[in-house]
Amino acid sequence: MKIDVLTLFPEMFETFRTSSILGRAVANNMVSIQTHNIRDFAANKHKNTDDYPYGGGAGMVMMVQPLSDAIKHVLAGYGEEKPKVIYLSPQGKVLTQSLAQQLSKEPALILLCGHYEGIDQRIIDRYVDMEISIGDYVLTGGELPAMVLIDCVTRLIPGVLGSSQSILEESHSAGLLEYPQYTRPAVYDGDAVPEVLLSGNHKEIERWRRQQSLKNTLLKRPDLLDRDALSDEDKKLLKELEDTL
Repeated sequence: MKIDVLTLFPEMFETFRTSSILGRAVANNMVSIQTHNIRDFAANKHKNTDDYPYGGGAGMVMMVQPLSDAIKHVLAGYGEEKPKVIYLSPQGKVLTQSLAQQLSKEPALILLCGHYEGIDQRIIDRYVDMEISIGDYVLTGGELPAMVLIDCVTRLIPGVLGSSQSILEESHSAGLLEYPQYTRPAVYDGDAVPEVLLSGNHKEIERWRRQQSLKNTLLKRPDLLDRDALSDEDKKLLKELEDTL
């Protein structure tokens, strides 16, 4: 996957794109992340990228000219197939695991990081395919949301993570929160790992993990529970949980 990021602060992405799992994916040419400084495309002598909004009001708005020229510059590097242009915005569709899975199948993404009171609407109308938010709150800029989106999406690309099974079992991938995890030692400061995990009985371990996923979801995010979509076995496990809670 190729990702182009349009930003006023490209330095924020330097450590991000060379660290951890994403850094290995970049080093192995599975993911390409290139940043473009929007200020470089400003036509005015002071390299300003923002101005006062027409009609008055507080704050500044990112200008149409630098953004338009930056986007056209990036698009010129592609062929006939235009990559999806995403504007990171608090007004956008909330990023979910399902949306991340859809985006992970895209060959290329262009991410536009806004600032101030937002960007000139003409950029959204002309170039943007999708607005995405990472939550119902406002940040000072789109750089952190862009990083969240990149991390969330690229880890779903086949081969980026060591095990595809881990993606299937983690929270939100199956509509439930993940079960609790334990590692060595088996007993620490009087707290023991659940015996079923030490039993070697894979069928019972699988059943326990499913029950714990249901329990975590019931207690922490009951809004995620789609009871109609649960199997008969899941409904039985859920009933057992509700009788004990």
